[in-house]
Amino acid sequence: MLQKLKTPFRWWLGVVFLSAGIGHFVSADFFLEIMPEWIPFHEACVYLSGIAEISLGTALQIPKFRRQAAWGIIALLVVVFPVNINMALTGQTQLQHAPDFLPPISEAGLWVRLPIQFILMAWAWWYTREETAAESPAEPPASGA
Repeated sequence: MLQKLKTPFRWWLGVVFLSAGIGHFVSADFFLEIMPEWIPFHEACVYLSGIAEISLGTALQIPKFRRQAAWGIIALLVVVFPVNINMALTGQTQLQHAPDFLPPISEAGLWVRLPIQFILMAWAWWYTREETAAESPAEPPASGA
């Protein structure tokens, strides 16, 4: 059952990262606002993480790059985790530059986001595993010459 969901879940994870990456460019002020002071080069970090999210979300769909992209997603989630911790510790719920489509987040919501990062890591980890024959696209029979 779970194997049947692996492909649509991969597409959805790709869309999540692609959308988040685009958001880093469309709503850069929002991402700059949540950056802790102790992280240097705020603007560069926002744009580079946006590029990484777009690249990884796209590469996850390409069989040749799938495993590396999944590991990249896990690494990216680890790298941005301190920003999420900082948001929870400082109670950043009143964000001036939050996009209109994002609902307000409560302090409890900031804390709930933390374990969700581990769920996303586990989800990405699923794509680091070798594909089974049922998951791999059928290869055409080799022609004898």
